[in-house]
Amino acid sequence: MEHNIKNFSELNTFELYQIVKERIAIFVVEQDCPYQEVDEVDLVAFHNYFSEDEEIIAYNRIYGEEVIHIGRVIVKKDWRGTQLGVELMQAALAFIEENFPEKPVEISAQAHLQNFYGRVGFVTVSEEYLEDNIPHVQMRLK
Repeated sequence: MEHNIKNFSELNTFELYQIVKERIAIFVVEQDCPYQEVDEVDLVAFHNYFSEDEEIIAYNRIYGEEVIHIGRVIVKKDWRGTQLGVELMQAALAFIEENFPEKPVEISAQAHLQNFYGRVGFVTVSEEYLEDNIPHVQMRLK
């Protein structure tokens, strides 16, 4: 298993294809949620991912200026339950601590994942709201 964190210009075409393919497979197809999955944030984000045999198996993106955000968190279905999601989040948080110390860190989490994000240090700071017709909460790193 290989771990990388790259900005947009460092991604090669195949890596970008793999990232977009997995994000669409999970957020649009699996969750039955048609929305503009690829957006302008991709151009300014750091792309944090694990791959195995050149296949993206876990991914998130890191972006922001005053507040650092972690978004588009995915773990490929075959890898769920392996603690890879925790490892992915820990890698993102280590990168943020090294590159953006003292900045607050937030995530717009699907409401059913609050316990998962709580395990890596996030606390819920909002009421539940709908984002793309899916219940979410705002969470902040303690």
